[in-house]
Amino acid sequence: MEESSRGHICHCLGRMLHLRGQSLLTISAGRRRTGYNFVTGVIGLASGLSKLGLLQPGEVVAIAAHNSDYYVEWMMAITYVGGIIAPLNYRWSLEEVRCAVEVVKPVILVIDESCSSLASLLINSGSLQSLSISCNVNFWPSLPAVLTMDCIRKSSQVLQVPDPISAPQGVALICFTSGTTGCPKGVALSHTALIIQSLAKIAIVGYCEDDVYLHTAPLCHIGGISSCIAMLMVAGCHVFIPKFNAELALAAIEQHNVTSLITVPAMLADLISFTRNGKLHGGKTVNKILNGGGSLSTELIESVVDVFPNAKIISAYGMTEACSSLTFLTLYDPMQQRRAISSSEKINSNSLEKNGGICVGKPAPHIELQIWKNSKNLNSPSEGSIRTRGLHVMVGSWDPMKKFTSVNSGWLDTGDVGWIDDHGNLWLVGRKNYRIKSGGENVYPEEVEMVLCQHSGVAAAVVVGIPDARLAEKVVACVSIKDNWSWVDHKSNNSLKANELSSQTLQKFCQLKELSRQVCCFLIDCELQSPIVLPLSYTKTYDTVFFLGGNENEMQQKSQVFFLADGGGEKMAELESPGLWVRRRPQLQCGVVGKQCRDSSASLFSTSQPKVTFVFLPKSSL
Repeated sequence: MEESSRGHICHCLGRMLHLRGQSLLTISAGRRRTGYNFVTGVIGLASGLSKLGLLQPGEVVAIAAHNSDYYVEWMMAITYVGGIIAPLNYRWSLEEVRCAVEVVKPVILVIDESCSSLASLLINSGSLQSLSISCNVNFWPSLPAVLTMDCIRKSSQVLQVPDPISAPQGVALICFTSGTTGCPKGVALSHTALIIQSLAKIAIVGYCEDDVYLHTAPLCHIGGISSCIAMLMVAGCHVFIPKFNAELALAAIEQHNVTSLITVPAMLADLISFTRNGKLHGGKTVNKILNGGGSLSTELIESVVDVFPNAKIISAYGMTEACSSLTFLTLYDPMQQRRAISSSEKINSNSLEKNGGICVGKPAPHIELQIWKNSKNLNSPSEGSIRTRGLHVMVGSWDPMKKFTSVNSGWLDTGDVGWIDDHGNLWLVGRKNYRIKSGGENVYPEEVEMVLCQHSGVAAAVVVGIPDARLAEKVVACVSIKDNWSWVDHKSNNSLKANELSSQTLQKFCQLKELSRQVCCFLIDCELQSPIVLPLSYTKTYDTVFFLGGNENEMQQKSQVFFLADGGGEKMAELESPGLWVRRRPQLQCGVVGKQCRDSSASLFSTSQPKVTFVFLPKSSL
């Protein structure tokens, strides 16, 4: 196929030049740049990379930086000359970054001031042997042999945008996701995948050239990248904040009349919480909110509508390997005053409880979904593994020896279990990797959590499996109760009063909801109790923070939490006040956990102070 006939994310630059040539395109750190300024910057930087011989087609450039217009300029310039972008998460530990760069072997490392110390440690440790040069995003270097953008960028007067070049097999991006061994896994995504994902967002979310888009999501994650490219394609205006902070985000919304942004539930909760401490005047300009990374509670949706009354709220379900969003669901539309599923498609609560799961909407027009049924792993005839195929699917997992390993038979297994109803809505039951094998039956924690949270006295619940001699694994629910509710000792024989909960009452509630699982429920206790510590020989790995390493004496003597990863304990957090926060994560195993803490390896789109809950369970209760 001729190069000019292939899809390329930089094809949008010519249109951008015509639509936004003299209009404001980016606002970042006090810089206000027109479409002409941005496009000439991209072409100049790309020209410098090529003419100086710094980058050849198919070579990888790693980027470690906070969000900015310069970050996007680097992304576009690298791909323009056939390079491949590999964004590094600025929240990662040194070991995680070292793993990632060893996978992709970049020839250039692009950094900003926030990541300069990390880059220095990497270079001094010898982890960047493939590196030929380091480049700074927007400040004078503090490291030796570092080039600035101005040193590379060549002045150019753009009359016509020259043809961009593609890397082999059209790979544009290596986006990292959690790997099964603890090392980030590189996912190779093509220009075509990014383009059709962007077109889906333009069609479904409604992005357009009149939008003022706030970059709340980090550009090291596929959600932030795909929405960024969608806005570049429609030539909307981009407003950057370095990283998410509720105060900064709300100030930017008011100052720049922001119309659209993407979030995860934690972000929305932070925004709502902050507005309660002060009045927000600019919320009415927001007309599009795309939420990912988890479902929104009814209470949170109502609060968001109060703060952003003109915003259409859309929830998306997807994954990095599928280039972001697979399905979309409108949670609220102010034009139709519509919430969740339309009346013609509404499913009654009995049907929901019987089949289980959370509705995540319909697939985008270009998406093909399949429910692949395996008789060994089914709890109901309609459930199965959620698979997808199409041009949106990753080229493969990046392999340093083979470049990448392809997807088998064109179908990508999402790792999720679900079902599709008669209206084409996908219902998500849970993750296969989170599955608990109890008494020969498969139990999905999300399904139990969903039922428990329907109880009027339960604020939140997290379900895990622990070893059991008879059942192999016992299903344990750690619950946080609402204000004005109290917890009664599970051994109490007294009848319960109003607004009282116990493990037995929640078990009966689950049975009434036709949940055929025996669940042990425990209250999150503010007092440090004797923890249950699983033996290190218990090697099943859960994708959850609720497992840790260390022994009982260490746990009682130190106010610190140790996670077990790859056979060794590493201090990751210090104990703080109790609470509840869900964070599933691979490669953590052993031990039942307790108390809330700040996690040094923050999750996707997490707030500036991510929280993790650890729950200590007394031995006598099991």
